[in-house]
Amino acid sequence: MKSDINLHCLSHQKEANKIYNCENLGLREIPDTLPNTTEFLEFSFNFLPAIQNTTFCRLTNLIFLDLTRCQINWIHEDTFQSHHQLDTLVLTGNPLIFMAETSLLGPRALKHLFLIQTGISNLEFIPVHNLENLESLYLGSNHISSMKFPGNFPTQNLKVLDFQNNALHFLSREDLNTLGATNLSLNLDSNDIKGMEPGAFHAKVFQSLRFGGTLDVSVILKGLQNSTTRSLWLGTYEDTESRDLTPAMLEGLCEMSVESISLRKYHFSDLSATTFRCFTPLRELDLTATHLRELPSGIQGMNSLRKLVLNVNHFEQLCQINAASFPALTDLSIKGNLGVLDLGAGCLEKLANLRRLDLSHNGVKASDCCNLPLKGLHHLQYLNLSYAVSMGLRRQAFQESPKLEVLDLAFTHLTVMASQSPFQNLPLLQVLNLSHCLLDASNQHLLEGLEGLRHLNLQGNRFQDGSLSKTNLLQTVAGLEVLVLSSCELLSIHQQAFHSLGNVTHIDLSQNSLTENSIGALGHLKGLYLNLASNSIRIIPPRLLPTLSQQSTINLSHNPLDCTCSNVRFITWYRENLHKLEDVEETVCANPPSLRGVKLSEVELSCGITAVGIFFLVVFLFLFTILLIFAVKFLLRWKYQHI
Repeated sequence: MKSDINLHCLSHQKEANKIYNCENLGLREIPDTLPNTTEFLEFSFNFLPAIQNTTFCRLTNLIFLDLTRCQINWIHEDTFQSHHQLDTLVLTGNPLIFMAETSLLGPRALKHLFLIQTGISNLEFIPVHNLENLESLYLGSNHISSMKFPGNFPTQNLKVLDFQNNALHFLSREDLNTLGATNLSLNLDSNDIKGMEPGAFHAKVFQSLRFGGTLDVSVILKGLQNSTTRSLWLGTYEDTESRDLTPAMLEGLCEMSVESISLRKYHFSDLSATTFRCFTPLRELDLTATHLRELPSGIQGMNSLRKLVLNVNHFEQLCQINAASFPALTDLSIKGNLGVLDLGAGCLEKLANLRRLDLSHNGVKASDCCNLPLKGLHHLQYLNLSYAVSMGLRRQAFQESPKLEVLDLAFTHLTVMASQSPFQNLPLLQVLNLSHCLLDASNQHLLEGLEGLRHLNLQGNRFQDGSLSKTNLLQTVAGLEVLVLSSCELLSIHQQAFHSLGNVTHIDLSQNSLTENSIGALGHLKGLYLNLASNSIRIIPPRLLPTLSQQSTINLSHNPLDCTCSNVRFITWYRENLHKLEDVEETVCANPPSLRGVKLSEVELSCGITAVGIFFLVVFLFLFTILLIFAVKFLLRWKYQHI
């Protein structure tokens, strides 16, 4: 019985005998046929109420073991004594009643321990032996009311400590003094912390601190006096109401050292330039969903700020952020604005060092884009204007930002208002997303000037007459490596349409109406990831099989494939090349009706001559022979009579 169940334990194709997934199989023990060489084992959602030193004794090579929700109550002595290489142990979601003091002995360097949602209420429950090398300890969703570790608990090498969603209501200096690690990432989200001893974090150094969902910011900041952290997260969540944040509540920031802070979903009361008085040392500031309609003018001293996030606010014009207050910005994000955003002219001109700009999902309407909004942004490398309403692009529409490397205009109705390319002055552009832009993709000049382009997405645009002709817009981007032409309503592709693409490694032609005849256009290309899913391919003739054979990965799913003898050569090839085929489960027969829905990999055809066929062939040959004899006799008689 165990062997039958184990047949469903999935092994990783590229790491056979090392990586196995036995999730949710109702197993009550480790199957005997699981090889001793197993190193990574996913065993979650099975049934192991107690584990002991015999449970995994064969699998001495284990490095990663996931026992999530196996209903474990007891972990006995020396359970992992033979597992010297064990690096990660996941016990999430088990109602632990007992862990023996020696239960974790054995691993020489256990680094990651997950005890999330295990019912722990006291840190003394965790065995301290053999945790000297522990780097990550996850204790979320328990009932822990004090984060004071036992004196002999080895915390000195911890890098991640997760206490989110526990019952911590008060933090004292004594609690924090039990943490011997520096540069720790400490997560205290969703703990409803109502009080903290002033200076509780005194002289502590952290990589990151999270107090998400905490109600009183001023209490938190007083407790963080004289501490240092690279990142501080004080935001609230979507399911909580926004709370007011006054300048007085933020004064504690002046008494600590922090580089990055998030205050998302708070509401600023009495917003003025003085609100930012303690923000001057910051390098990153996240004010997502803080109900901002404008940033006050006169903000001073923000010369260190490199990244500013103003997503999901209420700006009407881009100039309302008063960008000149942040002259050193290299990364600016204003996306998901709750109203149409007017890009204006020169609003960001003072941001001479800006490298990344995200203005997506803002309902932008711009009849003449984009040189005026981008004025002065000569060093911009990344620009996202996707999910706008409409934009008109003239010749050299991005002349102000000639160093662009990534440009995303997806889901924006683009109108090209010139016969020449609007992208002509972008020689460094590598990634261009024009998906669902309602473009006429038959415009041969659209991509001129993009010699450096490597990734092009034209998904959802249409080609004239549904055909990609020999002369097309791809001829000017010979260096392409990734090409996406899915959902373009293509009916056919000329055999020479891709002749200029010598470096391409990924072509997506899915969600079109292409037939097998278009496969010939790929004959000169090798090593492709080729997606032909959801087209109109029925029968692939033998002459096209060499083209498919020279590709690395192919997806033919959701095509109306013929599973009759007319397609037997392809079906044979398919079954011999399963290692390079993707989405095999959805690659099924459409014809004949008796095989409809059957996976192509399981089809077996007998296409030889049947007994009935042999009978008729013999009869035919017999009759043909008799007729031939009579014909010869007739000719000889006729010839004799006329001599």
